[in-house]
Amino acid sequence: MGSLAEPTRETSCKKPPGIGLIEHIIGIKISFKTHQAIVLILTFLAYASYHATRKTTSIVKSTLDPEASDVSLKFIPWRKTYLHEPAESRKLSWKLGDGWAPFNGSDGTSLLGELDVAFLSVYAFGMYFSGHLGDRLDLRVLLTVGMIGTGLFTSLFGVGYWGNIHNYFYFLIVQMVAGLFQSTGWPSVVAVVGNWFGKSKRGLIMGIWNAHTSVGNITGSLIASALLSYGWGWSFVVPGLIIAFLGLMVFFFLPVNPESVGADREEDELNSPWKIGEEVREPLLRTETEVKERAVGFIEAWKIPGVAPFSLCLFFAKLVAYTFLYWLPFYISHTAIDGKYLSSAAAGNLSTLFDVGGVVGGILAGHISDRLDARAITAASFMYCAIPALFFYRSFGNISLTLNIVLMFITGMFVNGPYALITTAVSADLGTHSSLKGNSRALATVTAIIDGTGSLGAAVGPLLTGYISAKSWSAVFTMLMAAALIAGLLLTRLVVAEVTAKLAESRSQGRQQSRSPSGTIEEV
Repeated sequence: MGSLAEPTRETSCKKPPGIGLIEHIIGIKISFKTHQAIVLILTFLAYASYHATRKTTSIVKSTLDPEASDVSLKFIPWRKTYLHEPAESRKLSWKLGDGWAPFNGSDGTSLLGELDVAFLSVYAFGMYFSGHLGDRLDLRVLLTVGMIGTGLFTSLFGVGYWGNIHNYFYFLIVQMVAGLFQSTGWPSVVAVVGNWFGKSKRGLIMGIWNAHTSVGNITGSLIASALLSYGWGWSFVVPGLIIAFLGLMVFFFLPVNPESVGADREEDELNSPWKIGEEVREPLLRTETEVKERAVGFIEAWKIPGVAPFSLCLFFAKLVAYTFLYWLPFYISHTAIDGKYLSSAAAGNLSTLFDVGGVVGGILAGHISDRLDARAITAASFMYCAIPALFFYRSFGNISLTLNIVLMFITGMFVNGPYALITTAVSADLGTHSSLKGNSRALATVTAIIDGTGSLGAAVGPLLTGYISAKSWSAVFTMLMAAALIAGLLLTRLVVAEVTAKLAESRSQGRQQSRSPSGTIEEV
């Protein structure tokens, strides 16, 4: 009976039909490195499209609720207004800039915040289940279903424009289902990339690859801003169609792991996921016995050293990052910069500079953590640097447009750097931790636990911002600075462990050097 485990593992991840067709046409087998390139490109585009659809809501906020800066002073919880307010008083013109019921009333800001938290709460809880499924099902199929479902329900939100829908619960349900489909994305793409790339330069590779988050945010911002003048519905429908199309590309061309396409790891041993320097760890699928190991359970994954502290750190890191993701364009359009207010479209375009900074921060954090071999030290340092960056952006960002851009870029770099590092390289490292003894079936589960916990913070941040911003944006930034501080402190034990290990290694090398007459240092 045990011999059945291996065939089950092989058949669960079949060769993508597009790959088979290409090999049939060219008459030769695609190389290991070419497969790696396909994986990087497809997963990059796939997750960029997830973020493009996620970003549209923040761009459209100011169109749905254009008077928020005035009515926020008269903030009243939605349960006391929307459900009891006469229908006639909620009717508005369809024209751009006039707002859209039910989001244009005195409770519009809090209603939009509740949409964010509904989306992100379902997304966070769905992540745990998606990770569980990802280690047991074909990741290519799971990712395809998630992308097409996301495209459908993102488009349905936009359909509310042409359907003249003003029912709050329609938009709420659509956002919640969209969040469920979106939860399939991150565990799937990280697991696939982790299957194809080794640890030695994982931080740098994944730092560059993780630019998909910022590229998706930027693309989503530009597309949504450009289409606002044609009606806000297009800002949802077009990104929805894009992600659905890319979902089909994933189905036809994404190889989940080398075994699924018969790629020989020996072609490029340096890129083997289980090689660290010159020492080979237990391979992904060593023997039939190794394959028979069951997928790691949820509780077991939590017990992997480092998973809990990094998960809790990401809770607060994503609280900060997603508050900017969902509210930065709104904040810019309602804050006078050099005495002038920007339009919704202009604010959306300007907010992309935060994501550009995030690209630089993600690459920088990945490179530094590779060079130091210290993920916790790097992540904690970036979080501590984010605190003064947030303070300066809030205090001096309104002086001039140039200063706003510079400070926004710096803030994006320090806020998104650790967020990118933890959700990519750290997740992949922990998903292949030595305590698993070579068991490969933990990547998606560990990734889901870390990012799922972080996504709970991503839900809390925008929700609190919807309420707090109605009274004071300074209070919002105080909340974000406190979250950044807590995120850094949560990694203290790991930072101390890494520093202790570095000092011990340094002393050991020093003793070796002093014993060697030639002054050379032998490898430990």
